[in-house]
Amino acid sequence: MHEQAQAATGREATGQAEAALAALIRVGRGARRIVAFTGAGISTESGIPDYRGPGGVWERQAPPTMGDFRENVETRRDYWRWRRDGYPALNAAVPNAGHTALARLQQSGRVTAIITQNIDGLHQKAGSDPARVIELHGSAHRVRCLDCGTIWRAAEIHHRLLDGDDLPTCRLCGGSLRAATILFGEPLPAGALRQAVDAARSCDLMLVVGSSLIVNPAARLPAIAKEEGAVLAIINQTATPLDRIADVVISASAGSTLARFAAALAPDTTAVGADQSGT
Repeated sequence: MHEQAQAATGREATGQAEAALAALIRVGRGARRIVAFTGAGISTESGIPDYRGPGGVWERQAPPTMGDFRENVETRRDYWRWRRDGYPALNAAVPNAGHTALARLQQSGRVTAIITQNIDGLHQKAGSDPARVIELHGSAHRVRCLDCGTIWRAAEIHHRLLDGDDLPTCRLCGGSLRAATILFGEPLPAGALRQAVDAARSCDLMLVVGSSLIVNPAARLPAIAKEEGAVLAIINQTATPLDRIADVVISASAGSTLARFAAALAPDTTAVGADQSGT
């Protein structure tokens, strides 16, 4: 009896997801300015762990802060050891069906911008226009001097790590280096945030993909779009705080759902991947 109840519940959930996808396709066909807002859930299907969301890495260990990074040499040394060991896997990650679907939709003119909380560069690798991918939390493929602001290619700094430099510093000013990503307690880059707000205000469909919508101020962007009259659609495996105001909620994997959405809206477009990470 228990197994029968589980099967019935599974069929009901599948039916709800199919109905929600059909509703999203109907809305999408009428939309002219779709903005995608992506979080870790779109990249976990490429093997990249979720750091900030429920059950993510930072729930299992204390997240780093910029203050500690600047003040504690051992924190910096530990960071670069972790970076030396972990960056190759991130750099080798490949886009999945979700990234490719959004690239197709962008190339067809349906998606006008992609706002992402991710630092992995997979949207660009999938073929999305780098000029229309807004990286709210920065990029792991760039390294920034915390003192003079010089940007270095991640590959160049990684070679220094492999050559035994366990605490790389800026060769221009001697300042501390760190990936050009946002740590807890840091403000979002003003330019990227301004672009994202403008995109949210001008879209007619805000498509949230794989975000828990709990990290502010980024999580406010879908609400801004809704307040400005856009349709709000959310594709996520778990519930989010904005489900209650969303017009469409799909509890399913990002890759397969977006692939079907793109096939319905842009059937004649094939994404052409181009690694734009600068590594």
